[in-house]
Amino acid sequence: MRNVVVLDQAEGKEALPPSVILSFDVEEHWRIEAASHLALPEATRTYHAGRVAGSTRWLLEALAEQGVSATFFLVGELAQAQPDLVRAIHRDGHEVASHGWDHRNVQRMTPAEFQRDIRQSKDTLEQIIGQPVVGYRAPTFSIVSQTTWALSLLREEGYLYDSSIYPVCHDRYGIPTAPRGLFRVGEPEASLLEIPPVRLDLPGLNLPMGGGGYFRLFPLGLMRWAIAQTHASQAVPVAMLYFHPWEFDPDQTPLPLGALSRWRTYVGLRRSRDRLRALLPDYHFVRAVDVLEAVGATPTPFAAVS
Repeated sequence: MRNVVVLDQAEGKEALPPSVILSFDVEEHWRIEAASHLALPEATRTYHAGRVAGSTRWLLEALAEQGVSATFFLVGELAQAQPDLVRAIHRDGHEVASHGWDHRNVQRMTPAEFQRDIRQSKDTLEQIIGQPVVGYRAPTFSIVSQTTWALSLLREEGYLYDSSIYPVCHDRYGIPTAPRGLFRVGEPEASLLEIPPVRLDLPGLNLPMGGGGYFRLFPLGLMRWAIAQTHASQAVPVAMLYFHPWEFDPDQTPLPLGALSRWRTYVGLRRSRDRLRALLPDYHFVRAVDVLEAVGATPTPFAAVS
Protein backbone atom coordinates (compact mmCIF):
# COMPACT_ATOMS: atom_id res chain seq x y z
CA MET A 1 0.00 0.00 0.00
CA ARG A 2 1.17 3.51 -0.81
CA ASN A 3 0.67 6.75 1.12
CA VAL A 4 -0.20 5.13 4.44
CA VAL A 5 -0.28 7.40 7.49
CA VAL A 6 -0.90 6.02 10.98
CA LEU A 7 -3.19 8.31 12.94
CA ASP A 8 -2.00 10.26 15.93
CA GLN A 9 -4.46 11.43 18.57
CA ALA A 10 -3.34 15.00 17.97
CA GLU A 11 -4.74 14.84 14.43
CA GLY A 12 -8.29 14.50 15.70
CA LYS A 13 -10.74 17.28 16.46
CA GLU A 14 -11.29 15.81 19.91
CA ALA A 15 -9.65 13.14 22.04
CA LEU A 16 -11.31 9.75 22.03
CA PRO A 17 -11.45 7.70 25.24
CA PRO A 18 -10.60 4.01 24.87
CA SER A 19 -13.49 2.84 22.72
CA VAL A 20 -14.87 -0.25 20.99
CA ILE A 21 -16.80 -0.33 17.72
CA LEU A 22 -19.34 -3.13 17.54
CA SER A 23 -20.00 -3.94 13.91
CA PHE A 24 -22.31 -6.44 12.27
CA ASP A 25 -22.03 -7.74 8.70
CA VAL A 26 -25.63 -8.28 7.64
CA GLU A 27 -25.97 -10.85 4.87
CA GLU A 28 -28.07 -13.95 4.33
CA HIS A 29 -26.21 -16.94 5.75
CA TRP A 30 -26.02 -18.70 2.38
CA ARG A 31 -23.72 -15.91 1.08
CA ILE A 32 -20.78 -16.81 3.35
CA GLU A 33 -17.42 -17.54 1.70
CA ALA A 34 -17.43 -21.16 2.89
CA ALA A 35 -20.57 -21.77 0.81
CA SER A 36 -19.55 -19.77 -2.27
CA HIS A 37 -18.76 -22.92 -4.25
CA LEU A 38 -22.12 -24.58 -3.55
CA ALA A 39 -25.04 -24.64 -5.97
CA LEU A 40 -27.69 -24.08 -3.35
CA PRO A 41 -31.38 -24.50 -4.21
CA GLU A 42 -33.62 -21.45 -4.17
CA ALA A 43 -35.48 -22.89 -1.19
CA THR A 44 -32.28 -22.77 0.90
CA ARG A 45 -31.62 -19.18 -0.10
CA THR A 46 -35.19 -18.19 0.68
CA TYR A 47 -35.04 -19.94 4.05
CA HIS A 48 -31.92 -18.07 5.16
CA ALA A 49 -33.23 -14.76 3.79
CA GLY A 50 -36.21 -15.28 6.05
CA ARG A 51 -34.07 -15.71 9.15
CA VAL A 52 -31.99 -12.53 8.83
CA ALA A 53 -34.61 -10.19 10.28
CA GLY A 54 -35.18 -12.31 13.39
CA SER A 55 -31.54 -12.56 14.41
CA THR A 56 -30.89 -8.90 13.54
CA ARG A 57 -33.87 -7.74 15.58
CA TRP A 58 -32.59 -9.81 18.51
CA LEU A 59 -29.33 -7.88 18.21
CA LEU A 60 -31.20 -4.57 18.16
CA GLU A 61 -33.03 -5.54 21.35
CA ALA A 62 -29.83 -6.65 23.10
CA LEU A 63 -28.06 -3.42 22.15
CA ALA A 64 -31.04 -1.30 23.24
CA GLU A 65 -31.04 -2.95 26.67
CA GLN A 66 -27.51 -1.63 27.27
CA GLY A 67 -27.89 1.65 25.37
CA VAL A 68 -25.19 0.63 22.88
CA SER A 69 -24.95 1.98 19.33
CA ALA A 70 -23.27 -0.07 16.61
CA THR A 71 -22.37 -0.05 12.92
CA PHE A 72 -24.23 -2.39 10.56
CA PHE A 73 -22.59 -3.21 7.22
CA LEU A 74 -25.44 -4.33 4.96
CA VAL A 75 -25.49 -6.17 1.65
CA GLY A 76 -27.32 -4.03 -0.90
CA GLU A 77 -29.48 -6.81 -2.37
CA LEU A 78 -30.67 -7.76 1.10
CA ALA A 79 -31.40 -4.12 1.92
CA GLN A 80 -33.42 -3.73 -1.27
CA ALA A 81 -35.44 -6.83 -0.41
CA GLN A 82 -35.92 -5.95 3.29
CA PRO A 83 -35.96 -2.13 3.57
CA ASP A 84 -37.96 -2.20 6.80
CA LEU A 85 -35.08 -4.00 8.51
CA VAL A 86 -32.66 -1.32 7.34
CA ARG A 87 -34.99 1.41 8.59
CA ALA A 88 -35.29 -0.34 11.97
CA ILE A 89 -31.49 -0.36 12.31
CA HIS A 90 -31.30 3.31 11.41
CA ARG A 91 -34.27 4.27 13.59
CA ASP A 92 -32.56 2.74 16.64
CA GLY A 93 -29.61 5.10 16.20
CA HIS A 94 -27.18 2.67 14.61
CA GLU A 95 -25.00 3.44 11.62
CA VAL A 96 -25.90 1.94 8.25
CA ALA A 97 -22.84 1.16 6.11
CA SER A 98 -22.15 -0.85 2.95
CA HIS A 99 -21.13 -4.50 2.71
CA GLY A 100 -21.22 -4.45 -1.07
CA TRP A 101 -24.12 -5.19 -3.40
CA ASP A 102 -24.23 -8.98 -3.55
CA HIS A 103 -21.42 -10.06 -1.18
CA ARG A 104 -18.96 -10.89 -3.94
CA ASN A 105 -15.34 -11.26 -2.94
CA VAL A 106 -13.36 -8.27 -4.26
CA GLN A 107 -10.70 -10.66 -5.57
CA ARG A 108 -13.30 -12.00 -8.05
CA MET A 109 -14.18 -8.57 -9.47
CA THR A 110 -12.57 -6.26 -11.97
CA PRO A 111 -12.14 -2.62 -10.91
CA ALA A 112 -15.11 -1.65 -13.10
CA GLU A 113 -17.31 -4.33 -11.53
CA PHE A 114 -16.24 -3.29 -8.05
CA GLN A 115 -17.03 0.36 -8.73
CA ARG A 116 -20.53 -0.52 -9.94
CA ASP A 117 -20.99 -2.76 -6.90
CA ILE A 118 -20.11 -0.14 -4.30
CA ARG A 119 -22.02 2.60 -6.12
CA GLN A 120 -25.21 0.53 -6.32
CA SER A 121 -24.99 -0.54 -2.69
CA LYS A 122 -24.36 3.01 -1.43
CA ASP A 123 -27.20 4.47 -3.48
CA THR A 124 -29.68 1.80 -2.38
CA LEU A 125 -28.90 2.22 1.30
CA GLU A 126 -29.02 6.02 1.09
CA GLN A 127 -32.41 5.96 -0.59
CA ILE A 128 -33.78 3.74 2.18
CA ILE A 129 -32.54 5.77 5.15
CA GLY A 130 -32.27 9.25 3.63
CA GLN A 131 -28.80 9.76 5.09
CA PRO A 132 -25.25 9.56 3.70
CA VAL A 133 -23.56 6.17 3.76
CA VAL A 134 -19.82 6.70 4.23
CA GLY A 135 -18.46 3.35 5.43
CA TYR A 136 -17.62 0.11 3.65
CA ARG A 137 -16.44 -3.38 4.51
CA ALA A 138 -15.50 -5.87 1.82
CA PRO A 139 -17.00 -9.36 2.02
CA THR A 140 -14.52 -11.72 3.67
CA PHE A 141 -12.12 -8.80 4.29
CA SER A 142 -11.14 -9.25 0.64
CA ILE A 143 -9.17 -6.05 0.24
CA VAL A 144 -5.78 -7.75 0.32
CA SER A 145 -2.41 -6.92 -1.21
CA GLN A 146 -3.67 -7.77 -4.71
CA THR A 147 -6.82 -5.62 -4.42
CA THR A 148 -5.65 -2.41 -2.75
CA TRP A 149 -6.67 -0.68 -6.00
CA ALA A 150 -10.18 -0.82 -4.49
CA LEU A 151 -9.33 1.81 -1.89
CA SER A 152 -9.04 4.68 -4.36
CA LEU A 153 -12.36 3.66 -5.94
CA LEU A 154 -14.05 3.73 -2.56
CA ARG A 155 -12.91 7.31 -2.04
CA GLU A 156 -13.93 8.20 -5.58
CA GLU A 157 -17.46 6.95 -4.88
CA GLY A 158 -17.79 9.06 -1.74
CA TYR A 159 -16.89 6.60 0.99
CA LEU A 160 -14.87 8.14 3.82
CA TYR A 161 -13.77 5.07 5.75
CA ASP A 162 -13.13 1.38 5.18
CA SER A 163 -12.88 -1.62 7.51
CA SER A 164 -11.69 -4.32 5.13
CA ILE A 165 -7.97 -4.67 5.83
CA TYR A 166 -7.15 -7.22 8.52
CA PRO A 167 -3.49 -6.88 9.62
CA VAL A 168 -2.99 -10.66 10.04
CA CYS A 169 -1.98 -13.80 8.16
CA HIS A 170 -4.98 -15.93 7.18
CA ASP A 171 -5.83 -18.42 4.46
CA ARG A 172 -8.66 -16.23 3.11
CA TYR A 173 -7.68 -12.63 3.86
CA GLY A 174 -5.25 -10.26 5.53
CA ILE A 175 -2.36 -7.86 4.93
CA PRO A 176 0.00 -8.74 7.80
CA THR A 177 2.20 -5.68 7.21
CA ALA A 178 -0.70 -3.23 7.55
CA PRO A 179 -0.81 -1.02 10.66
CA ARG A 180 -2.64 -2.41 13.65
CA GLY A 181 -4.51 0.77 14.52
CA LEU A 182 -6.33 3.50 12.62
CA PHE A 183 -4.55 4.75 9.52
CA ARG A 184 -5.22 6.85 6.44
CA VAL A 185 -4.45 5.64 2.95
CA GLY A 186 -4.27 7.70 -0.24
CA GLU A 187 -3.41 11.27 -1.09
CA PRO A 188 -3.75 13.74 1.82
CA GLU A 189 -6.49 15.74 0.12
CA ALA A 190 -8.58 12.62 -0.60
CA SER A 191 -7.53 9.99 1.92
CA LEU A 192 -9.62 7.11 3.25
CA LEU A 193 -9.69 6.26 6.95
CA GLU A 194 -8.97 2.57 7.56
CA ILE A 195 -10.34 0.94 10.73
CA PRO A 196 -8.85 -2.58 11.04
CA PRO A 197 -10.45 -5.27 13.22
CA VAL A 198 -8.47 -6.06 16.36
CA ARG A 199 -5.79 -8.70 16.54
CA LEU A 200 -4.00 -10.34 19.47
CA ASP A 201 -0.20 -10.14 19.40
CA LEU A 202 1.65 -13.07 20.96
CA PRO A 203 5.37 -13.89 20.67
CA GLY A 204 5.90 -14.80 17.02
CA LEU A 205 2.16 -14.90 16.32
CA ASN A 206 -0.61 -12.45 15.46
CA LEU A 207 -4.14 -13.81 15.87
CA PRO A 208 -7.27 -12.31 14.28
CA MET A 209 -9.34 -11.82 17.40
CA GLY A 210 -11.93 -9.28 16.23
CA GLY A 211 -14.93 -11.58 16.09
CA GLY A 212 -16.50 -14.28 13.97
CA GLY A 213 -15.27 -17.80 14.67
CA TYR A 214 -12.56 -16.53 17.01
CA PHE A 215 -15.24 -15.00 19.23
CA ARG A 216 -17.13 -18.30 19.28
CA LEU A 217 -14.17 -20.67 19.59
CA PHE A 218 -11.69 -19.07 21.98
CA PRO A 219 -12.24 -17.95 25.59
CA LEU A 220 -13.76 -14.48 25.75
CA GLY A 221 -10.73 -13.37 27.75
CA LEU A 222 -8.60 -13.49 24.58
CA MET A 223 -10.84 -10.96 22.85
CA ARG A 224 -10.67 -8.76 25.94
CA TRP A 225 -6.88 -9.09 25.88
CA ALA A 226 -6.77 -8.06 22.21
CA ILE A 227 -8.94 -5.02 22.97
CA ALA A 228 -6.67 -4.06 25.87
CA GLN A 229 -3.57 -4.42 23.67
CA THR A 230 -5.10 -2.17 21.04
CA HIS A 231 -6.12 0.47 23.57
CA ALA A 232 -2.68 0.45 25.17
CA SER A 233 -0.62 0.49 21.98
CA GLN A 234 -2.44 3.00 19.77
CA ALA A 235 -2.45 6.78 19.84
CA VAL A 236 -6.17 6.66 18.96
CA PRO A 237 -7.43 3.85 21.23
CA VAL A 238 -10.23 2.34 19.12
CA ALA A 239 -10.85 -1.42 18.78
CA MET A 240 -13.05 -2.75 15.96
CA LEU A 241 -15.09 -5.94 16.51
CA TYR A 242 -17.21 -7.72 13.91
CA PHE A 243 -20.05 -10.25 14.03
CA HIS A 244 -22.85 -11.57 11.80
CA PRO A 245 -26.55 -11.89 12.65
CA TRP A 246 -26.52 -15.58 11.66
CA GLU A 247 -23.97 -16.19 14.44
CA PHE A 248 -26.74 -15.37 16.94
CA ASP A 249 -29.28 -17.76 15.39
CA PRO A 250 -28.58 -21.11 17.08
CA ASP A 251 -31.69 -22.83 15.71
CA GLN A 252 -31.04 -22.29 12.00
CA THR A 253 -30.70 -25.22 9.62
CA PRO A 254 -26.98 -25.61 8.81
CA LEU A 255 -25.65 -25.32 5.28
CA PRO A 256 -24.29 -28.51 3.62
CA LEU A 257 -20.64 -27.67 4.20
CA GLY A 258 -17.63 -29.96 4.35
CA ALA A 259 -16.45 -31.15 7.75
CA LEU A 260 -13.79 -28.46 8.36
CA SER A 261 -15.91 -25.59 7.04
CA ARG A 262 -18.90 -26.82 9.01
CA TRP A 263 -16.85 -26.83 12.21
CA ARG A 264 -15.38 -23.38 11.53
CA THR A 265 -18.81 -21.97 10.73
CA TYR A 266 -20.89 -23.41 13.56
CA VAL A 267 -18.50 -23.95 16.46
CA GLY A 268 -19.74 -22.17 19.60
CA LEU A 269 -22.93 -20.88 18.00
CA ARG A 270 -25.07 -21.60 21.05
CA ARG A 271 -22.94 -19.49 23.38
CA SER A 272 -22.76 -16.41 21.13
CA ARG A 273 -25.74 -14.59 22.64
CA ASP A 274 -24.46 -14.98 26.20
CA ARG A 275 -20.97 -13.90 25.19
CA LEU A 276 -22.20 -10.76 23.49
CA ARG A 277 -24.32 -9.87 26.52
CA ALA A 278 -21.21 -10.34 28.70
CA LEU A 279 -19.25 -7.82 26.58
CA LEU A 280 -21.84 -5.06 26.38
CA PRO A 281 -21.60 -3.65 29.94
CA ASP A 282 -17.81 -3.44 29.97
CA TYR A 283 -16.75 -0.97 27.28
CA HIS A 284 -17.37 2.49 25.88
CA PHE A 285 -18.98 1.74 22.53
CA VAL A 286 -19.05 4.06 19.53
CA ARG A 287 -20.08 3.75 15.90
CA ALA A 288 -17.46 3.81 13.17
CA VAL A 289 -18.88 7.10 11.89
CA ASP A 290 -18.36 8.62 15.35
CA VAL A 291 -14.67 7.76 15.12
CA LEU A 292 -14.55 9.24 11.63
CA GLU A 293 -15.98 12.52 12.88
CA ALA A 294 -13.71 12.57 15.94
CA VAL A 295 -10.57 12.31 13.80
CA GLY A 296 -11.65 15.12 11.54
CA ALA A 297 -13.85 13.88 8.70
CA THR A 298 -17.50 14.89 8.48
CA PRO A 299 -20.02 13.26 6.10
CA THR A 300 -21.40 15.55 3.41
CA PRO A 301 -25.14 16.25 3.29
CA PHE A 302 -27.30 13.74 1.47
CA ALA A 303 -29.67 14.75 -1.29
CA ALA A 304 -32.41 12.19 -1.94
CA VAL A 305 -33.28 11.39 -5.53
CA SER A 306 -36.90 12.20 -6.32
